[in-house]
Amino acid sequence: MNNRNYLPLFLTISAFVIFQACSGGGPNGGPGNFNPDQQQATSVETISATTADISQQIKSFGNIRAQEIVNVTPQVSNRITQIHADLGDTVQPGEPLAKIYDVPFRDQFQQAKAQLEQSRSAYVRDSLEFQRQQELYQKEVISSTEYDNARASFQNSKAQWQASRANLTQSREDLYNTEIRSPVYGVILTRNVSAGDLATTGQAAFEIANLTGYQCRVYLPFEEWRNVKIGQPVNFRVSNYPEVTGQGRVSQISPRLDPATGLGEVVISLTEQGQNIYQGVLVQATINVETHQNAVVIPRSALVENVQTLIEPESNTIQLQRSYSAFVVQGDSMAMRKELTLGIEQGDRVEILEGLQPGDEIVITGQSSLDDSTKVRVAGQQDFQGPEEIPIENTGQQDTSSASN
Repeated sequence: MNNRNYLPLFLTISAFVIFQACSGGGPNGGPGNFNPDQQQATSVETISATTADISQQIKSFGNIRAQEIVNVTPQVSNRITQIHADLGDTVQPGEPLAKIYDVPFRDQFQQAKAQLEQSRSAYVRDSLEFQRQQELYQKEVISSTEYDNARASFQNSKAQWQASRANLTQSREDLYNTEIRSPVYGVILTRNVSAGDLATTGQAAFEIANLTGYQCRVYLPFEEWRNVKIGQPVNFRVSNYPEVTGQGRVSQISPRLDPATGLGEVVISLTEQGQNIYQGVLVQATINVETHQNAVVIPRSALVENVQTLIEPESNTIQLQRSYSAFVVQGDSMAMRKELTLGIEQGDRVEILEGLQPGDEIVITGQSSLDDSTKVRVAGQQDFQGPEEIPIENTGQQDTSSASN
């Protein structure tokens, strides 16, 4: 037989002998047997589970705006002669904003007054005449034709008198409208006309924000929109400012989602305005949906996530099932895995509904390398600090010393 045929068998036996030699030990508890007491402890950092208030929050961005913005449009057309208010001015109801050239409207008003006086005189005359003709007709002194003519003249004079009254009212209103006035108490946002411009009835001359209050409109996806209720408190924070700058409450909720975007509109009315709240400023609105008091709370960094992939045989779809756990240190030497039921999440804090008690020492650093019943050593924060930073100016000296060595 060729010696090459024995080569694989020789290599296998050699590897087995080498493995036995390396493992060593025997039935008397040598190095080859695993002893739990000799397990190397893993350094971990812990923190105590505490009780605190935690809130389910919805965050979105929107712009502060007035609850009502009124467009002031001239009611008559003519040249603007004066501007009484400008951008940013606070105006009262009825306060003049601009003046329109009023001479033609004043002449029309005077003419309407004269026409009313003429029609009133004719109405009085024809009324008296109709009364006399009615008495004569009852005495059969005049014919029915004469009576009908007197009644027609009276009715015609009455109609002309009523039309003159309406014409006078309209001319008086036109003359009054030559002063463009503010209909509300507010602040002028825009001014679209200047002295000498032609005021037209179809173009807004001023835009006024009603100062009855401010509001913010946010647009939320379905899962968040469905959890919003009227009256829920809201905190506002101006972008790039860490502190809360305003407070409000949910005042209106759209009953439907926008079919184009799939978002639902939520209107928030401000109840407390801070220094940095202005119209048009971008703010982050934080809606407090629900608050749990005295809940068991731990940092999110203490969670260990377990993801299982499940295949649905009927639909042949893949589903991900997530479960969470944390390691609790017992006796400062043993880490025990605890399965958790999560509640509200707020920022980097998580509410624990089941699995932990207040005061439990939970691992927040080093848990990725742990198993259930792993021996641990609780270390201080200094054990997890990075290497000491060397100033740039000292690196050259160290390089020189290393080279000389």
